[in-house]
Amino acid sequence: MAASVYSGSIGVSVRISLSILGVLLILIGGIWFLQGINILPGSFMTGQTQWAVYGGIAVVAGIGLTWTARRRTR
Repeated sequence: MAASVYSGSIGVSVRISLSILGVLLILIGGIWFLQGINILPGSFMTGQTQWAVYGGIAVVAGIGLTWTARRRTR
C-alpha cells in the first residue's frame, strides 16, 4: 500500500518537472530561433542560422516534453 502512495507522488513530481523543463525549452528555443533569424538583436547569435536551427529543435523538444507530461496525467 505504501508503494502506491510513493509512486503517485513521484509521478506528480515527474510530470511537474517535465512540464517546467518543456516550457523552458520552448521559451529558450524561441529566443534562439528569433535571434538566429535576426529578429531579436543583441547577441553573438544574432543572424546566425545555426541558432535558428538549434532553437527550432529546442522548441520541438519542449513541445514533446510538455505533451508527454500532459499525456501521463490521464
